[in-house]
Amino acid sequence: MRFWKMNGAGNDFIILNNLTEHLPAEELPAIARTLCERHLSIGADGLMVVDAPTEGGDYRMRFFNSDGSVGEMCGNGARCICRYGYETGLAGETQTVETTAGIVTGRRIDARRYRVRLNDPTTVRLDAAVVVDGVTYPCSYVELGDPGLPHAVVPYHDLRHAEEHALRELGRKLRWHPAFPKGANVNFYELIGEDTVYERTFERGVEDFTYACGTGTGSTVAVLTLRGKVSGRQVAVDMTGGRLLIDAERQGSRITALYLTGPTNIVAKGEVTDEDLSLARSV
Repeated sequence: MRFWKMNGAGNDFIILNNLTEHLPAEELPAIARTLCERHLSIGADGLMVVDAPTEGGDYRMRFFNSDGSVGEMCGNGARCICRYGYETGLAGETQTVETTAGIVTGRRIDARRYRVRLNDPTTVRLDAAVVVDGVTYPCSYVELGDPGLPHAVVPYHDLRHAEEHALRELGRKLRWHPAFPKGANVNFYELIGEDTVYERTFERGVEDFTYACGTGTGSTVAVLTLRGKVSGRQVAVDMTGGRLLIDAERQGSRITALYLTGPTNIVAKGEVTDEDLSLARSV
């Protein structure tokens, strides 16, 4: 079984081409859990599987979180898979990718930078404050695509210097908060300059902070654009893994399009020889 390992601003993924591997769909969650385990296998935030298109796209992207759960979409994953699609000849410099949350279009900017149009916001609640341990936290709620990929967008003062354990525990409690029936990716943010944001995301399905979250940056900038805090044009979002750029197109009280631009990195190409995989696939 051949694989690529890639990352986009530190959000890392394993890519398998099911057009050639022909892996049964029911085995993919177990494969994701096994291969994404950092200390026992290749290690990644998620698994992306390239499959045949069914809606007129160049190919289909199946996304699985590291715990084996299905992800509706992944922004940095989409950028990486667009590079994969271009370099393996599945698509040209502009491509159409089918995801669970809907069609995503991508464009090659140069050898390493790719730009994707994220799924459009289908739900936006700017005022969705939540109470955790008796404390009320201001919060906005955004879903991208259909079915919607859920995001809680939470301002956090002096985020760069936040105490790690406390922030992780708050992220975990917000991720599972009953106000979010589908769960949520929790995007903590702080405005640090004009059109510049610092963000950290506690990701659903990874159950920890990741180095970057593309859909999370898009959701955060969508909220800030609607609130008039940023221009919506080339908004820089800094995260542990680097910087992403977001463009948010606005019409009145609606965000009509979100674009995510950033780097990609091909880390490794090889053959999976994980001896625990046959056992995981049979579970």
